Amino acid sequence: MSTYTTDKASPFTRAVVSSMRKLYPEALADKSFDNTGLLLEAPFDPIRRQMNSVLLTVDLTKAVADEAIENNHCVVVAYHPIIFRGLKSLTLADSQQQSLLRLALEGISVYSPHTAVDAAPGGLGDWLADILTGTLSEPEPATRTAQQPEATASVTDSSDDQTSNPVEDPFVEKDVQKNTPKQELQRMSLARSYSRPTYPNHKGKEKEQEKEQSDLTPSSASHKRTVIHPVTGVEGFSNAGMGRLVTFTHPQPLTHLIERIARGVGSPKGFPVAIPQSRQVEDIHITTAAICAGSGGDVLKAVTADLLFTGELSHHEALAATERGASVITLFHSNTERGFLHSVMKEKLSKVLREEWERVRTEVKDEGVHGEGWEEALEDEGVLVEVSERDRDPFGIVILQSEQVGRPITGAKG
Repeated sequence: MSTYTTDKASPFTRAVVSSMRKLYPEALADKSFDNTGLLLEAPFDPIRRQMNSVLLTVDLTKAVADEAIENNHCVVVAYHPIIFRGLKSLTLADSQQQSLLRLALEGISVYSPHTAVDAAPGGLGDWLADILTGTLSEPEPATRTAQQPEATASVTDSSDDQTSNPVEDPFVEKDVQKNTPKQELQRMSLARSYSRPTYPNHKGKEKEQEKEQSDLTPSSASHKRTVIHPVTGVEGFSNAGMGRLVTFTHPQPLTHLIERIARGVGSPKGFPVAIPQSRQVEDIHITTAAICAGSGGDVLKAVTADLLFTGELSHHEALAATERGASVITLFHSNTERGFLHSVMKEKLSKVLREEWERVRTEVKDEGVHGEGWEEALEDEGVLVEVSERDRDPFGIVILQSEQVGRPITGAKG
């Protein structure tokens, strides 16, 4: 006879939820749009129970759901809520709902803390501020802007086109472009070589990551730090709120801040930087920096600062910032968030969860008689917190490997 119950989650799930609420109370979240808390409470089957383990991820994708199922995790803590709005149905036709249904079938629950982590003291906002105000062990770089090649006019066959093109086509070799019929130029076959998309280094490379980050001493540059949008009334969580404004005691070269950010978030191969058109990167110094994880448009829109540092801004938001003389650094949305799971949340949750699991085990035992399999579950003292190896931002960086350009396609006719 099965002891499968439909009215109780696993006791370990209970311990995970209470641990997350201790670290990042849901009262800190921005409830005007956010959906935080226990989003999927899977029934507990003690005969077919999961490991006492948690999988941390930014996004709960199909790949992450597969990872959770394959590794027998009990709870997925997904920073971004997989459910944002009310659902009228749950079907396999929707990819996100499909992941939820599969996880529920396996007895895996899902918890989302989202903006509670952003707002918490020592949370995402402070982690990004720590990176920006860190110092490197070696001399910080004196970056120089690469010189742009001078544009030269190209020559076209006067019998084909009487107008001259003021700038050479960068996708056509010079010796091919000069006396090649227009029809053939339109059918050029590009043979440039590009890398596969690259992503910040956070996937199962803890030793490399620790070595890279050990070069950066967080929060060591003299500065003042304030909360942009304070959240009050949550006991034990003073100085909470959305966004951080950093004011450096001494102006910092923008090139140094770029290098600190790169080291702190996993050394991506590149990321967008916007500066006023009249300036060069190496000439800019930053006294004030406004910081927001993820999408910073709303949090940073009314802030006056020399630098906006966030995951993403819209085209018009970035343009407005540079027009008023500010600089912008973005990393792609979730690349401002993922490193926090590795660097901070994993260790913090592991510590609190060990204490909470001991407390919950005692409570459940004291509640009385349980069905078959419960005793074994409650005797398991183990606790494991892991970070997903398959979670990544949708966007990667593709790098040009070769300047070689192809010849006209064989047999091209006018």
